[in-house]
Amino acid sequence: MINKQNEVQNFEHELQDSDEPPSSLNFHKSYEYLRMEMPQSNSKAVIINKKSLAFLKKFFPLATLDDWNSWQWQIKNSITTLDSLLKFIDLSEQEKEYFEYTLVNDILPVRITPYFASLLDANNENQALRKTVIPVVDEFFVNKGEESDPLYEAHDQPLKVKCIVHRYPDRVLFLATGFCSTYCRYCTRSHMVAKDKCHVGLNAWQEGLKYIKEHQEIRDVLISGGDPLTMPDSHIEYLLSELRNIEHVQIIRIGTKVPVVLPQRITKKLISILKKYHPLFISIHFSHSDEITPEVKDACIRLADAGIPLGSQTVLLKGVNDDAETIKNLMHNLLKIRVRPYYLYQCDPIPGSKHFRTPVQKGLDIIFALRGNTSGYAIPHYVIDAPGGGGKIPLLPEYLVKHENGGVVLRNYENLLFTYPDFEN
Repeated sequence: MINKQNEVQNFEHELQDSDEPPSSLNFHKSYEYLRMEMPQSNSKAVIINKKSLAFLKKFFPLATLDDWNSWQWQIKNSITTLDSLLKFIDLSEQEKEYFEYTLVNDILPVRITPYFASLLDANNENQALRKTVIPVVDEFFVNKGEESDPLYEAHDQPLKVKCIVHRYPDRVLFLATGFCSTYCRYCTRSHMVAKDKCHVGLNAWQEGLKYIKEHQEIRDVLISGGDPLTMPDSHIEYLLSELRNIEHVQIIRIGTKVPVVLPQRITKKLISILKKYHPLFISIHFSHSDEITPEVKDACIRLADAGIPLGSQTVLLKGVNDDAETIKNLMHNLLKIRVRPYYLYQCDPIPGSKHFRTPVQKGLDIIFALRGNTSGYAIPHYVIDAPGGGGKIPLLPEYLVKHENGGVVLRNYENLLFTYPDFEN
């Protein structure tokens, strides 16, 4: 243990003098991160990437590696104010203006974990990751068609059962919490997250659990929020065990961004809880390949090793990931960490989201560019979650050109046409 601490001190010393990885440290061969055995930690090892370690030393000089690897420490020390942002980032005028407006507006607050903050470019307002979590004044400009609850989830909530959204016949959404460890600026539920008492707790779930028990058509429950993996282990286990005890509930899913913005939360104890409630699926919100650090890779692989199928959900965002090469790179890197690309969402029209939203044709062009140029496993479903409560509607480029002479004319990925005989029975 002492030798490992000495190695960290040597590494930090060399960071002050050079951007090159130190030769004396037992680094991963890519020189991207340090893996340290930490007996006091919740997991077998502390993994910290080079950039985060430098950030820790500079902005949290009194914190230890054990502190940094604690998900509770990460939440407690999250960046939530203008003053805390200004300590480590050079804000643009549009970013600064946001905080002037917040004095007179009730809007989604800022929250960024120190870990995710360490990945942000302090001098580049156009960095993809920075755009997703640091607000700009455009969020206050409401445009035509934008609504606080564009998906009409409140309309599909059973009477007096606030934590349930029952839109589809055989499945429900269970809103377990209103808290996230990091708030994405394009959040679909910005109208309900980060409000008072956002960790709703066990008592508030009882009506929801009762509703599911009474509706035997429900075979699939998606736990979301907020982010359910920000809840204490005991809360997570309680909810999973209650749902698993309902005989007609076949599938339990969790929607989360925690493995991306708070990978320290994926502890050995949490995994031991999750693996008890199979079949359990986890959908993880990824936006860009730059999010896939050694810490995130380790968290996802350990979840997959626990037998949990992982899928990705990505929102198409202007200036963040709205080109085919960026999306393809993200999907390839997800497959490498055993996360199956699932959805590519058109950005929901929440108030102040125009600067994030792309034309629908942009999404179709991206899917067309992927098809034939990568494996089917790497191609997500491009969907619009229809405003007004219409549910997810899949969109595809026009591969079916026309019917003629008893056949269908099809367009392939090279824009070449082929005919398939389509005889009537």
